[in-house]
Order: sequence, then structure tokens, then C-alpha cells
Amino acid sequence: MSDVAALKELAKKHKLLKQEIAKVIIGQNEAVDHILLSILSGGHSLLIGVPGLAKTLMVHTIAQTLGLDFKRIQFTPDLMPSDILGSEILDETNHFKFIKGPIFSNIILADEINRTPPKTQAALLEAMQERSVTVAGHHYKLAKPFFVLATQNPIEQEGTYPLPEAQLDRFMFSIYLDYPSFKEEVDVVKSTTNDETAIVNPLLSAEEINNFQHLIRRIPVADNVIEYAVNLVSKTRPNTPNAPEIVNNYIDWGAGPRASQNLILAAKANAAVNEKYSPDIEDVQAVAYSILRHRIVKNYKAEAEGITEEQVIKSLL
Repeated sequence: MSDVAALKELAKKHKLLKQEIAKVIIGQNEAVDHILLSILSGGHSLLIGVPGLAKTLMVHTIAQTLGLDFKRIQFTPDLMPSDILGSEILDETNHFKFIKGPIFSNIILADEINRTPPKTQAALLEAMQERSVTVAGHHYKLAKPFFVLATQNPIEQEGTYPLPEAQLDRFMFSIYLDYPSFKEEVDVVKSTTNDETAIVNPLLSAEEINNFQHLIRRIPVADNVIEYAVNLVSKTRPNTPNAPEIVNNYIDWGAGPRASQNLILAAKANAAVNEKYSPDIEDVQAVAYSILRHRIVKNYKAEAEGITEEQVIKSLL
């Protein structure tokens, strides 16, 4: 199949995926879009929203439509790295045998990731970056495709551990889920308080997802679009030649080069699902908030004056 035909097939499958997900998830269109973009780009996503917005259900439904192996890890204060990665046990023949942990799956739902101490959060770092884990000096490759979709509640700060910047940077997207509209909430209540269960059909295989990921990387990008993305990221860095006044005033740390790479990859995926053969500046802007908001660190002045990351990004766009 030619790349042009494959792109048409990708756009068609994306439309069908959204219809299938909509059987269970009402509204939250942007969140679903961005999770699918991160999967097609081979990236990980952090979902942030108050309890009860169907974050867990959304991830579970998307895993079902993609026909992938799915594991949920509930992050708690007493969770140990071995509970995620697996551990070696002594078998009856007095030999050490490795028992794989839940990380050995295609989609990992890291539920309430900020409830576990940094030592356990760090157990995910190698898996997210290298698609492999090291246990007791042995190196194990993870199955492809591999995604971590983590959830985090923005409230209830007691008993939580903020994610370190190095870990946040490994997430391609930071996706905010908002309350549903009045009509959406009415539809949610109607559909969840009866005795019917929606059947979600798998529409893709692991092999197809891997092929689509390679296809997206092959999409050509004009130099001016790459320069726009790199320029946008460089503007987030305070006290540099490109930084505008709002960044110098309110930002402590800006985004690194991984943000530029992710902007272009996500823009390619966004173009592909919208049946375009190459991304333009609008595609970069469409994904900018979700890719940059967790990579810029506000200072005390921004906190005191109630300046949000979104306001800063909006001024840069």
C-alpha cells in the first residue's frame, strides 16, 4: 500500500474509532482526540481532571477499540517499583525466575500517578523512554506498541507527590478534562442509569498501530513549520533573546527540545487524521497547549497574580 493510500486508511480508521469511543464516552472530544494523537505518534499522555470525569473509563474504552493488551496499576503510597516492573523469585529448582509485572502490556493505565513516592514513579521512567526495563541487572524489552496513560487529580493535594519535571517531560501530552456541558451531563446520566451496556468493538491491531506510527514519521514537514515550532518553544525560556515580557515576568523554566520534537510529531498526526499530506502552522497550534502546559514552570509572581500556563501559551501563539 502506498503512503497516500495508507494516510486515507488512517483518516477513515480514526473516524470509526471516534464513533466507537462515543458509544461509551459522551463529550470530552478534545481529550479523546489528543489521546488518539499521542498513540498514533507513539507518545504517552497525562490526564488531569477532578474525580468522576471518566478518565479511567476513557482509557479503558480506547484500549478496547484499539484491540490492545491493557493493564491498570493503582498508584498508592505503599506501591513498590517491583509491583510495577516484576521481581525475581526462587523457584523449586533453586534458580531465580523472573515474574513479569503489569508494565509488560501495550497500554498501562497509571491511575492517580501522583499518589506514589518518587522512587516508584521513577520505575516508569526507563519504560517510558527506552521501552524496556532493567530488573536485577537483566534487561527486558517491552512489547510494541507501548503507552503509559496516567491520571492525576488536581485537587486533594494531601498525600500526593508532585511529578518531577524529568517525568513530566516524558509525557507527550498533558490533557485537561473539564466538566461536561449541561446537555452532555444529561446524556451521561441517561446512558449510565439504565440496564444496557454498550459493546465496544476492536478496530485496530497492534501491527496496524505500529505501521501507522511509522507512516506518521514519514510525513514530510516544510522547514517554515519546523522553524515555527522551534521558535514557539524557545519563546517559553525566560531570559533568552526570544523570550517575550510575559515569559520573563512569570516563568521560571521553559520547555526543552523534547517539546519541539513532540510539537512536530503531534502536528503530523493531527494533519494525518484530518486527511492532509503535510502539517501546517495550524496543526502545530492545535496541539500546542497540551504539549507545552506541563513543560513550563511558573514562578511565585505568576501564582500570586493568578496567571495560568494557558494564558502564557495563548500570548505566545
